[in-house]
Amino acid sequence: MQTAKNSTQERIVTAIFLVTGVFVVGLINNFWLIWTVLGVIYLLAFHEATRLFGINNNSLYAYAAILWLAAALYPYGEDLFIIAGLIFAAAVAYTQNIPWKNFFPFVYPSAGMLFTLSMYQEYGITSLLWLLVVVASADVGAYVVGRSIGKTPFSISSPSKTREGVYGGIAVATAAGFFIGITIVDMPQAIIISMMAAISAVFGDLFESYLKRRAGVKDSGSILPGHGGVLDRIDGYLFASIVMLVLLRGLV
Repeated sequence: MQTAKNSTQERIVTAIFLVTGVFVVGLINNFWLIWTVLGVIYLLAFHEATRLFGINNNSLYAYAAILWLAAALYPYGEDLFIIAGLIFAAAVAYTQNIPWKNFFPFVYPSAGMLFTLSMYQEYGITSLLWLLVVVASADVGAYVVGRSIGKTPFSISSPSKTREGVYGGIAVATAAGFFIGITIVDMPQAIIISMMAAISAVFGDLFESYLKRRAGVKDSGSILPGHGGVLDRIDGYLFASIVMLVLLRGLV
């Protein structure tokens, strides 16, 4: 009982620090500050991803750092992601001794982090607030609805999730995201983008659960007391950010 209480207290304290940090960074709203904060998050998540993928190659961190430095100078993160893929494919063909799985961390979490930075550059801090509200609402909504009326299992990759919880979380996230999205886009786009980002967040969380089950670990890391690792906190954002930016560009 005491252990559970201490774990809950740790979780609450960590959450307060995280929320406060996000609020301060958002209030300052400076590109270099956001680039730095996202970069730290990215490298920590990259490290955790290599662990989940079963990769032991320290040189990959240097390439990840170079990729993020390039993102500070070049505004289209998805271009850098594609170029990184081409370079890796060329290196594989040239050497014939590089495991393909070494590129996995450059897909996950790299793509989502690059899209997040690009979305900030193109649509400003409000777009990141929109993303934050949608993903957080999907998570909270799924938990509350799932605990209240959830009965039907959603996926074997995440046994604790229920279909009722997932549907409830998407509905809550769509409604909450709408009120932020409407300040950037028109009403139909705000609804569509919020809903699609919420659905993506669900599967972002599910994908990380799948990776953890394959790796045989409970959390992606232990850097956040009571919460696990960085990937445990940003998994939904890594999928949702990509979908949100693509839809913003395509529908607006």
